[in-house]
Amino acid sequence: MIDSHKQDDIIEILKQQPIEIREKVEEISVDMWGGFPKVVKEVFPNAKIVIDRFHVMQPVLKELNQLRKQTGVKIKGSRFILLKNNIDLTEEEKVKLETVLKYSKRWRLAYTLKEDFRSIFETCKTPEDGQEQLKEWLQKAQVVYGAVLETIHNHLDNICNYFLNRTSSGVMEGLNNRIKLIK
Repeated sequence: MIDSHKQDDIIEILKQQPIEIREKVEEISVDMWGGFPKVVKEVFPNAKIVIDRFHVMQPVLKELNQLRKQTGVKIKGSRFILLKNNIDLTEEEKVKLETVLKYSKRWRLAYTLKEDFRSIFETCKTPEDGQEQLKEWLQKAQVVYGAVLETIHNHLDNICNYFLNRTSSGVMEGLNNRIKLIK
């Protein structure tokens, strides 16, 4: 674990590994921090950058939650129910979701788009298919979502690298969260 977000510190520490090992790295799953491309290019010359799907989904969920807050409608549990994956909802939660979505057509559209976005990561098999579907989603989402669209567009190629091998940093994220809890 590297306790720094400075590119030079990260590069220096990672370069302590022999180049023969670093050249074997094929993919690196990261978040959308702007410093990663330079680090990866300099340290792992053969690696593709894969933006982790969790970190792509996060800003979509954040904007959906902001939209929920902006409407001023206060329904107990609406945040949880809107942000949870539909596939993970119990029957009782699905009924509550439907009740929540009746309050706002905009919530319904934003929620549907969020689920469509998540579905892209579940169903696409190739970077080309993923890119095509994400571009279509970006067009449809313009009516509800804002800043997240530019973020996704700016990182689209590295986001689509996910569809090569479905590489994720989820295990590391989980370990990192446990370490933070222990601290």
